Amino acid sequence: MTRTDFAARVLACERRLYRVARTLLRSDADCEDAVQEALLRAWARLDTLRVESYFETWLIRILINQCKGFYRAKREHVPLTEDIPAHAEPDSGVLDALHALPPKPRVALELHCVEGYSVAECARILGVPEGTVKWRLSQGRRLLKRELGEEGLT
Repeated sequence: MTRTDFAARVLACERRLYRVARTLLRSDADCEDAVQEALLRAWARLDTLRVESYFETWLIRILINQCKGFYRAKREHVPLTEDIPAHAEPDSGVLDALHALPPKPRVALELHCVEGYSVAECARILGVPEGTVKWRLSQGRRLLKRELGEEGLT
């Protein structure tokens, strides 16, 4: 993959990368830093990408690991309430409720429901079995319904 191909593929998924980082990190600055660090790591380790069609899932996996590193380094907990950034697209009440969920079901819901990845792709990104992703999605939907007061999801 050439530098131009890499840049084009990154630009195509830039907003998605930021939204995934936002599900794990507290501040906009941390999200931007995590995305930049993930892109640097991806470029440096481009030779580890086995199947080019998996570029986006491979890159998101690197980003999630980078976000976890930021989280561990700061020894902070993921916030339960936070202003939704200007990048947010869906109904902010649902996003507020989504951000109030524990990290594992929140990331699974973000990847599957918001970003549109299949269960298999989510499993590959998160490095867990498909059954685990399905369980996290089920748990996340249940918690989201509770957070929204049962009226938000049908």
